[in-house]
Amino acid sequence: MAPGRMLEYLFEKDRHAYNITIFNAEPRVNYNRLMLSPVLSGERTYEDIITHGDDWYAEHGVTLHKSAKVSEIDRAAKTVTSETGVTASYDRLVIATGSNPFIIPLPGNDLDGVLTYRDLDDVGKMLDAAKRGGRAIVIGGGLLGLEAAAGLKMQGMEVTVLHLMPTLMERQLDPAAGYLLQEEFERRGIEVRTKANSHEIVDDGTGKVKGIRLDDGTQIEASVVVMAVGIRPSTELAKAISLDVGRGILVGDDMRTSDADIFALGECVEHRGICYGLVAPLYEMAEVIADNLLNGTSEYTGSVTATKLKVTGVDLYSAGDFSEGEEREEIVLRDAAAGVYKRLVLKDNRIVGAVLYGETSDGPWFFDLLKKRSDVAEMRDTLIFGQAYQGGAPLDPTAAVAALPDDAEICGCNGVCKGKIVNAISEKGLKSLDDVRAHTKASASCGTCTGLVEQLMQVTLGDAYNPATVTPMCGCTHLGHSDVRRLIKSRELKTIPSVMQELEWTSSGGCAKCRPALNYYLVSDWPDEYADDYQSRYINERVHANIQKDGTYSVVPRMWGGMTSSTELRAIADVVDKFNIPAVKCTGGQRIDMLGISKEDLPAVWADLGKAGFVSGQAYAKGLRTVKTCVGSDWCRFGTQDSTGLGIRIEKFMWGSWTPAKLKLAVSGCPRNCAEATCKDIGVICVDSGYEIHFAGAAGLDIKGTEVLGLVKTEDEALEHIVALTQMYREQGHYLERIYKWARRVGSDEIRTRIMEDADQRKLYFDRFVFSQKFAQVDPWSERVSGKDKHEFRPMAVLQAEAAE
Repeated sequence: MAPGRMLEYLFEKDRHAYNITIFNAEPRVNYNRLMLSPVLSGERTYEDIITHGDDWYAEHGVTLHKSAKVSEIDRAAKTVTSETGVTASYDRLVIATGSNPFIIPLPGNDLDGVLTYRDLDDVGKMLDAAKRGGRAIVIGGGLLGLEAAAGLKMQGMEVTVLHLMPTLMERQLDPAAGYLLQEEFERRGIEVRTKANSHEIVDDGTGKVKGIRLDDGTQIEASVVVMAVGIRPSTELAKAISLDVGRGILVGDDMRTSDADIFALGECVEHRGICYGLVAPLYEMAEVIADNLLNGTSEYTGSVTATKLKVTGVDLYSAGDFSEGEEREEIVLRDAAAGVYKRLVLKDNRIVGAVLYGETSDGPWFFDLLKKRSDVAEMRDTLIFGQAYQGGAPLDPTAAVAALPDDAEICGCNGVCKGKIVNAISEKGLKSLDDVRAHTKASASCGTCTGLVEQLMQVTLGDAYNPATVTPMCGCTHLGHSDVRRLIKSRELKTIPSVMQELEWTSSGGCAKCRPALNYYLVSDWPDEYADDYQSRYINERVHANIQKDGTYSVVPRMWGGMTSSTELRAIADVVDKFNIPAVKCTGGQRIDMLGISKEDLPAVWADLGKAGFVSGQAYAKGLRTVKTCVGSDWCRFGTQDSTGLGIRIEKFMWGSWTPAKLKLAVSGCPRNCAEATCKDIGVICVDSGYEIHFAGAAGLDIKGTEVLGLVKTEDEALEHIVALTQMYREQGHYLERIYKWARRVGSDEIRTRIMEDADQRKLYFDRFVFSQKFAQVDPWSERVSGKDKHEFRPMAVLQAEAAE
């Protein structure tokens, strides 16, 4: 990452100053290591985090040797040779070998299953381990260790974090924030053991990890041990060519080593006695080297660093020195209900340290005051409340951002200040967030600064800034789905004609796009008052069966949780024989599909199935389809809970409900995930400590793993949270918007806040769903057998051809 940024700075100044050759030990292009944690958790892919692709190197005339670890540097001849036998000469050389993970000298540290967390190859090994399931032990409760733990948990493993110190991230957090962080990880189902000293990694007898033994004799079973206890600068090459080396490769303020033609950059460097492991200092070093390669006189004088944890749903910011001392004072704000903790450490009326947990939007402002050693005496009484509260009444957020100085850091991941973003917007005519990301890299990594970047765009562009272009529902209106939903509720519109009249539809009766959407919104918002409009549904929902390419239909009866009986199977067989149904298939949702039924036979087929106790499986519906299960603890030796029973309970509770798009659920009895719960709209992974609820997966045209909503302890809690999540989606989703697209639009963190943290709001969602089910749980097959919509299943005319004479 550091030399990649150096080349960007160099090319900005003079694209043709050097012919550039890169020797890369990894078999790939430059990627953003800051985003390895989202790759591990499944939220990103490798392709998502590539910084410079092959085309970039070709466009800039850079020769890139992949899988070419350097084996020799000849300072006299000025050549570099790789293990693959490639040799290149140099006028200037930049060594950027990074760091190596520290391996604790424990017995068993060489066993199969002991991993480190440093690069994409390490992530690949952890993902492979996660597919096998079981428990992972992470040694180290610092940044990397916690990010690894969260990622492995999201991949379905049970995880234990072992940390030697009393609180997590003790180098970046004070004990209070460390306590809150531990609570959050434990709430997610991750076991945290502090003051835990590892004694031995236990061999299973075949050279593989069986577990770990602590100094107090405790033994924890596990198949994987991840060591994340720190890094050491990679100095082997520098030592081999007799450069000056301390803990890292020694450099001066000009970033030159003891050889004037050789620079060193990144985590391998020691500057003024400090080795840096965060990205912002590395980027500052890169800019100095780029200038000095062009005979400049730039100097690197050291960095003050800030820390963020890249775990979805955890807001944490730390900067400076927060240790206590006689000459220091502190300002603390705690909001237990909101889970917010803020602490500022002051010395001589200047901020020297800041810890923010739960609400971190003022982090960059505090950090700017810290770096500039600004006197905060005049704002002492309101300082802890943030920038918006300085000078009296709270400022509009955009005004607060406008007041930031040009050198205030906005994007810590990529070292981008406010002035660079504003200049790029003005000079390059940038209009969208994607444009700003492409030209400045601000908000392009972890994304936590996206709000600040958007506020800067609003300040800079004024009325010309259009943060989100609204796509109309259809050609009948200029309104988007969100506006239509909002206005239906606020104006209490309860029929399709009233919606079209009050919202000024441009057509008399709507179209095939808007009528089904309006029908769903009204069913969802007014379940006890609105009568479902038969003509505003697609054909499959009108006839409650799926039309096939030859004009016949398929029928799928509901099988609760995928369970059936000999009586039900005989009834299906009898129906197949009686109506000469040509094809019978087991579905991926653990049901039976009968294909090739004529439309006029549907009511009779349903009647016979109904006598056996079947109801519609609603395989055609924009609503609950299936709840797939494994056999769980009743039969499986790995099962931790009764997954089948829970799946049946969920399906019987939720069947009949309409949703914006089809909704598929699954319940797996253990992290082996035989029911494939981690690619469903909503899934449950049963674990020893309860039920881990997942959501927002996809396994169709889009492939996406689920995100973790949270862990609950009982079946009742699992049902309440799943139902509340479904109702939130029902009330906010756009018609035909799958749950993963809805989550991406509204924000997964917002969903977790509403469902996991706000018990009152969760109960309201749950109660509204229960109320709507009073009107929804009516079997449509039984209704049609009784004669409802009977014209739909009668031919308009029976035509007979006469034989020619």
